[in-house]
Amino acid sequence: MIHSLLAGFLSFHLSGLVAVLLLAAFLPGCGGYGPVRPTPSSMPSEKRLQRMGYTIQAGAFAVAENAARLADTLSAQGLDATYFKAEDGLFKVRFGDFAVKTEARKRAEHLKSSGVIEVFYIVSPGEYAVDWQSRLGNDYLRDELVKTTMRFIDTPYLWGGASPDTGFDCSGLTMTVYQLNGLNLPRNSQAQFDAGYSVHHDDLLKGDLVFFSDNKWGRVSHVGVYAGDGKFVHAPGKGKKIRVDSLSARYYKQRYVGARSYL
Repeated sequence: MIHSLLAGFLSFHLSGLVAVLLLAAFLPGCGGYGPVRPTPSSMPSEKRLQRMGYTIQAGAFAVAENAARLADTLSAQGLDATYFKAEDGLFKVRFGDFAVKTEARKRAEHLKSSGVIEVFYIVSPGEYAVDWQSRLGNDYLRDELVKTTMRFIDTPYLWGGASPDTGFDCSGLTMTVYQLNGLNLPRNSQAQFDAGYSVHHDDLLKGDLVFFSDNKWGRVSHVGVYAGDGKFVHAPGKGKKIRVDSLSARYYKQRYVGARSYL
């Protein structure tokens, strides 16, 4: 009788313990599998990144400053323009976001006839890495985001901005990286932080964005692209080149605000 009662007691408590462990494994922050990353389709609409439409590519410069100058000229005409370092090592400019190809071509022809650009190329949505995501998976897109970012290493920091407190300058790099892969990331770092979903420091994946604050208000003022192995790529400031740094470095560890993922 005693043995039977003891066996029942142990069975009840062991089953309860198993249930608690299983529940903990799936609760956020409780170890085990941790929180399940949502897909973009499961996120609220205001958190999702829209895909890029047709864009215009122009210029092929050996010097980054020349590409930045053309991007500034186009931006002054109300076109969202950014420059980037292509795989051939030349700096090129992309601008606009058009729903249909004919609209993009019409705008490009007008700019060419006005002498603003010369040779141009219309980039279609199917050419972006995000278009291959459904076939090759998220890891493929994340690797492409990092590859794109790495091409900027040692590139002069040339993006402009009204105030260092807004994070507008450094976010030019992250915006460009995402747009080149087909996702329309907002330009301002605070808007980038507000989009996507929060990611715990221990759950970072390649291509996630990491955010920092270096002002007394604790507002987001800096952003970089997580490259894996505790490293991130960022544009540290005017007069400096784009580089890789460690999240564990004391300066960045003290100013770390959080991370966001959009995939």
